[in-house]
Amino acid sequence: MDTTDRLDTPKSAVDDATRRRRVRFVQRWILNPPMKAATWLGLVPGHVLIETIGRVSGKRRRNVVGMHVDGDVGWIVAEQGRHSGYVRNVEANPQVRVRVRRRWRTATAVVVVDDDPQARLDTFAMARHAAAVRRFGTDLLTVRIDLAPGAGPDRSR
Repeated sequence: MDTTDRLDTPKSAVDDATRRRRVRFVQRWILNPPMKAATWLGLVPGHVLIETIGRVSGKRRRNVVGMHVDGDVGWIVAEQGRHSGYVRNVEANPQVRVRVRRRWRTATAVVVVDDDPQARLDTFAMARHAAAVRRFGTDLLTVRIDLAPGAGPDRSR
């Protein structure tokens, strides 16, 4: 009976859920507050703020994510996949804003199920970020961000 817990859930699923909870706690209360400020100021290369609309509340939700920008397309690898609130918000409403280089840009986000997130991380050219995502992620998932043409600020929200 060492492969299951008392609810007959496979042990790896329990381990992933526990790991997700721990990572979420550390990110939410320790890492994200200073990272949000630093990302807002444009001090953290390779990271952006993504603003989604809450699928239930309808409120703006801002999260720090690592993103590789290639022209007018950005790529994000979500560490926790569909367990991430911003990914579920994107699935409910793909219209987002992304703060890239101290400017807001409107965009459309699409979850790309058939993409290889491990290979996508290799394109990021941020070895430490890729290593952290691989180490702490439990369900990697790729999100494509189609940025609106032009780099002008968007203050519509």
